[in-house]
Amino acid sequence: MAEFVPLAERIVDALLESDPATATYAGDHRFDDRLPDLSGSGVAGRVAMLRDAGDALSGVDPDGLGPEDQVDHAILSSLVERGAFELTDVREHEWNPLEHNPGPLLHALLSRPFAPAEERLTSLAGRLAAIPDALATARAVLRDVPRIHAETATGQFAGTAALIRDEVPGLLAEEPAMEDVVRPAADAALAALGEFDGWLRRLLETGEPGRDPRLGRRLWEARLWHTLDTELSAAEVLSRARADLERVGEELRVASAELVGGPATDETVRRALDTLAADHPDNASIVGLAKVTMDEATAFVREHDVVSLVDDPCVIEEMPEFARGVAVAYCDPPGPLETADVPTFYCIAPAPSDWPAERVRSFYREYNNHLIRNLTVHEAMPGHFLQLARSRRFRAATRVRSLGLSGPFIEGWAVYAEDVMAGLGFGGVPVRMQRLKMRLRTSINAIIDQLVHCEDLSEADAMELMTGRGFQEEGEAAGKWRRALLTSTQLSTYFVGYTEVAAIAAARPFGATPRAWHDAMLAHGSPPPRHLRTLLGV
Repeated sequence: MAEFVPLAERIVDALLESDPATATYAGDHRFDDRLPDLSGSGVAGRVAMLRDAGDALSGVDPDGLGPEDQVDHAILSSLVERGAFELTDVREHEWNPLEHNPGPLLHALLSRPFAPAEERLTSLAGRLAAIPDALATARAVLRDVPRIHAETATGQFAGTAALIRDEVPGLLAEEPAMEDVVRPAADAALAALGEFDGWLRRLLETGEPGRDPRLGRRLWEARLWHTLDTELSAAEVLSRARADLERVGEELRVASAELVGGPATDETVRRALDTLAADHPDNASIVGLAKVTMDEATAFVREHDVVSLVDDPCVIEEMPEFARGVAVAYCDPPGPLETADVPTFYCIAPAPSDWPAERVRSFYREYNNHLIRNLTVHEAMPGHFLQLARSRRFRAATRVRSLGLSGPFIEGWAVYAEDVMAGLGFGGVPVRMQRLKMRLRTSINAIIDQLVHCEDLSEADAMELMTGRGFQEEGEAAGKWRRALLTSTQLSTYFVGYTEVAAIAAARPFGATPRAWHDAMLAHGSPPPRHLRTLLGV
């Protein structure tokens, strides 16, 4: 331990300094005036640091450490190895323009009052001033951009420009003396974003498709190994997802017959879902409905003693434009290293204003009132918002778990939370039906994630699977098809994480209440489920 703790802390500092995005998202604001350096020399320097860190960690004997430090050693080793793999094998910064979008890093300074306006504006000026060089670097390193990534980037980068135009003046109004520092940097950033938008549009106008966004089996399976940090093979993930699709489909047929009567058939499922789809919000009311369902879910968790609550603030708002185009909703928490009292954001996107009426209607048939209740459970209570708030409270001898957050555990807990709430009767049979439909979606996510990137699954076959056996609306399925091409392996975290978190929950010791066991599961940060089993003695 005397050797590992200072080494781990030095590596954590190196990770934070080498990547301002990692630092900002973690809540360390020392580098808030910088953007990541994705130039050839910048990436090479980071890779060298990661390899040095890996060599140093391999010299530590984990058997000589206590249980907590053994887990931190394993997490830090995986974090370092994955960072090097992403930069040297996947090399997404060389073909995905979304990797170069400065919008989230600007929004992090504008949205949360973690420091006085003058301090945040000083950092903001630095980041704005760095945008022209960063986008020049992007144009220099990006090659063979997939068309779907270029299309999505045009919308997101336009959203970043709108963020600068619309939000920067509001923060400047709190500290007008910073106008002469911030305004020129903002104007130069807007000009650079406009130039980059033109470059993206010229890529699209050439009609060239760019590279295939599918990774191929070798690279996808390697990335899956790093993403999941599990002993499950890709083949086993696919087999389990297919079996779960069969099992949950039968549960949904039975629940549909309970709701509307008739035989337990697919036709009854569609009739029941049609009934539920008629009760839906619209663009003007969807955020308000999310707020109402947050109050409902919080009261339900308290009444049924599901898990200990927190008093952290959660702001529910419309998703910013720069973040749209991949998912319908997300949870954006403060970083684990954040010391200021700042809120979590639960963001939800309305249907785009340029969509035709029929596509908007399909969107809100999918995201009806009952599914929004289930979505709020996942994104907020007792899902991501609560779990991540509890994770921020974890403290250890090192800051490793503040950086090494496990996607499978985070998503697995949120999906498991849906099960718990529906099982206790939250929202009645309608929410239970939507929960089962979401279970189908979780399984299908893992299936299409693998088949798209490894077996050239066609759009037609994917759509048939999602709208047929998954009972998804066409608009939702079309969006998921895009997401499967825009991302890789993340869609598998929901299913794998859920199966592993649910197994840990099922191992609750004799005599422990569900609340006590849930609290214990959330008391160790956000480690990979295999490490949580060790820490809990499961």
